Amino acid sequence: MVSRLGIVAGGGDVPGRILEACVKAGREVFILGLEGQADPETLDADAWIRLGEAGRGIELLRDAAVEELIMVGWVTRPSLRQLRPDLRTARFLAKIGKSALGDNSLLSAVTREMEREGFRVIAPEGILHDLLANESQYGAHAPDQLALDDIDRGVAVARVLGSLDIGQAVIVQQGHVLGVEAAEGTDALIERCGRLRLDGEGGVLVKVAKPGQERRVDLPTVGPATIEIAAAAGLRGIAIEAGGTLVVDRDAVVSAADASGLFVIAIAVDR
Repeated sequence: MVSRLGIVAGGGDVPGRILEACVKAGREVFILGLEGQADPETLDADAWIRLGEAGRGIELLRDAAVEELIMVGWVTRPSLRQLRPDLRTARFLAKIGKSALGDNSLLSAVTREMEREGFRVIAPEGILHDLLANESQYGAHAPDQLALDDIDRGVAVARVLGSLDIGQAVIVQQGHVLGVEAAEGTDALIERCGRLRLDGEGGVLVKVAKPGQERRVDLPTVGPATIEIAAAAGLRGIAIEAGGTLVVDRDAVVSAADASGLFVIAIAVDR
């Protein structure tokens, strides 16, 4: 028999889509929602915890006989005061020390810790098999040479940014770096750069995984909402890393890209 799957759910659509896939496959699921991150109106979680309640979360997962675990969905990183860590969380933070400074370093440490607790951590695409981007063009629109040059520059900048464990996204317009992603997230980056746009051809959003990325959690993600926000900000296209980006609802992404006149492509990134 297939073991019960635990889903530690943050924000966004992916946790719900994984749940739907498990229900269709007849697999039992236990959903542990993160308060202030996942939306209780759209996610019917079995239990809820604060980000600082790792001890209680592990107990809930064990009581539910969870063996395999997916950690998915966006999470807004709190301050220590907001975190209010329980004893288990405080011990974990003390153990990892400065490695908690970067998002990928922290998530890698969390993943290792959950495996030490006996859970098998798997990637979301292990359930949603078409979630991971393959090298292709999504929709009818393709980048011209100016856009391809902006993409090349964006990839180079994003790799430096990622090597410092800062962010995964860059916006480039006509060779100028308009903005890089930090704590605000991709949507806020796009909106900010919309106010900085230059005259002429619009900019390009480039999203790639960080060097050394823990690829079972926190891969870059795009969906229909990303397309709509990019179009509203005057961008002309989006380039994502093939094999390193999650695409939520491909058909809707293609429809949104075609309707807005944006190109969306997944490209191979030489690592």
